[in-house]
Amino acid sequence: MKFDPPLQAATLIKRYKRFLADIKLPNGEVKTIHCANTGAMTGCAEPGCTVWYSTSDNPKRKYPNSWELTQTKKGHWICVNTAQANRLVEEAINKKAITELQGYSSLKTEVKYGSENSRIDILLTDNDKPPCYIEVKSVTLLENKQGFFPDAVTTRGQKHLRELMEVAQRGDRAVLFFAILHSGIENLFAAHHIDPDYHKLIKQAEKAGVEIICYKAVLDQNELYLDNCIEFRQTS
Repeated sequence: MKFDPPLQAATLIKRYKRFLADIKLPNGEVKTIHCANTGAMTGCAEPGCTVWYSTSDNPKRKYPNSWELTQTKKGHWICVNTAQANRLVEEAINKKAITELQGYSSLKTEVKYGSENSRIDILLTDNDKPPCYIEVKSVTLLENKQGFFPDAVTTRGQKHLRELMEVAQRGDRAVLFFAILHSGIENLFAAHHIDPDYHKLIKQAEKAGVEIICYKAVLDQNELYLDNCIEFRQTS
């Protein structure tokens, strides 16, 4: 995924009201931009770090600029726009870059499923095999050189795990796909110290047949794509 038009750089002043951030442009101008990430963004929004932002030509947008990437003072690159995770996984599947998810003839997104009325991020189908339900999660939390998910208590994520277990138990393929969008993360752990209920459910999900796949992104101000598979571990 290439950024077109190219991203522009600024310095983060502060993030606030979940959806907004104030940045300082190289010419000294202060601008308010939209932040699509409603999560904790721990370690991703430190004042003084470099923000790379995109610009929309939609005249109806109140804030035409969107925060896409953070470049930290330690030199790490982080994609903070969580909407990019699904696009990256879809693009990688279509390009046959995800070895574990090849061999399907059809890809659909945002398909209703589950007893708790959710929409699966990606549904792969083929006449010769059971359908494959893929729930995508964006990972940006780095602690002590290790990646963790989630970065806050997630009742929504817990619901998704329960529904993926239902999919696996009826004989279809269920996949929890972690898109690692932080250049400093080398392995991924369930964040039992942040959301013990999610940690408990993800252990149950693995036992129930839910597959866990983790791919790390290559990212900079020019492009973003999933590249290599990394290991998922239940505890650190």
